[in-house]
Amino acid sequence: MKTHSADERWMRLALSLGSRGLGTTWPNPAVGCVIVKDGRVLGRGWTQPTGRPHAERVALAQAGDAAKGATAYVSLEPCSHTGKTSPCADALVDAGIARVVCATGDPDERVAGKGFDKLRAAGVEVVNGILQAEADAANMGFFTRITKKRPMITLKLASSLDSKIATKTGESQWITGPEARSYVHYLRATHDAVMVGSGTSIADDPSLTVRLSGLEHRHPVRIILDSTLSTPNDSALARTAHETPVWICHGQDADLKGWDSTDAKLIPCDLDNGHVSLTDALEKIAAQGITRVFCEGGGKLAASLMAGGFVDRLITMTAGIAIGADGVPNLGELGVQTLDAVPRFEMHSYRKIGDDLMVEWHAV
Repeated sequence: MKTHSADERWMRLALSLGSRGLGTTWPNPAVGCVIVKDGRVLGRGWTQPTGRPHAERVALAQAGDAAKGATAYVSLEPCSHTGKTSPCADALVDAGIARVVCATGDPDERVAGKGFDKLRAAGVEVVNGILQAEADAANMGFFTRITKKRPMITLKLASSLDSKIATKTGESQWITGPEARSYVHYLRATHDAVMVGSGTSIADDPSLTVRLSGLEHRHPVRIILDSTLSTPNDSALARTAHETPVWICHGQDADLKGWDSTDAKLIPCDLDNGHVSLTDALEKIAAQGITRVFCEGGGKLAASLMAGGFVDRLITMTAGIAIGADGVPNLGELGVQTLDAVPRFEMHSYRKIGDDLMVEWHAV
């Protein structure tokens, strides 16, 4: 007799395995799979970098012939369409899997229940909805790209107790402690891309790479929103574009001179009041396959994303220092006139990181 608690136990493992692929599998989702029989794990896997092979195939390869009669726990509905490989639903059937327990369905119209139908038609027992809330959160980027035609946006705001990111002279290094800064590198590694505005790219000359032991190979695509291509073409980003991708969303009439001789991908976008249109830029970024974007600068871009309703997940890191009203705020002007119009978020979790407080908020 299969119990709900046992299904949850193995699904938690599948979700944990799937999280290992975050930031590396786009445009595919980061899925985990565990194959179990008589309480024993026969195979486990997660979607591999660039999205192939899928989690189910990795786990089936480990299980081999022992998979016959086993249960497969999968964090997302198995695909039912033929892409670069044959459907995973077929692979599960061919392996003799007797039962498939899934966390959530796939909204991609090429799948959208067809994976479950194919399994049931072959006589496989299908259970769906085990730890669905956790799976939906894990797949938020993949789902958002399909349903909203844009990537999921995670906005990070690191500031003082009074929400300042720098003193009035511009000094900002460092407000938060080393543990919080290391966590930011982890967040970069779990997103497909990291995005900043031209103000940050010019003022800070950032590299936007992952500098965390063990994850140095997990660099995200670096995206700059720069309407006039004012970021110097000898910047750190330009010099390293041949090593780690750099994409620049710019105005249609921007002067490409200098940048067109670098390895950066130049993406012409519509303008909105002289700035790159976020709607157009995010749609074009999603069209390139990006599902998860981590935004960490600066205040004007953060305010624009928030005002436009594009922020899906907000991560605040607060240090125990006060800078005062003459400091630089972590958000630019939102143009809010009434409290009814303010962007709202609900607290998802919080924890202490070093001497700082991190809170994760989700859009309401």
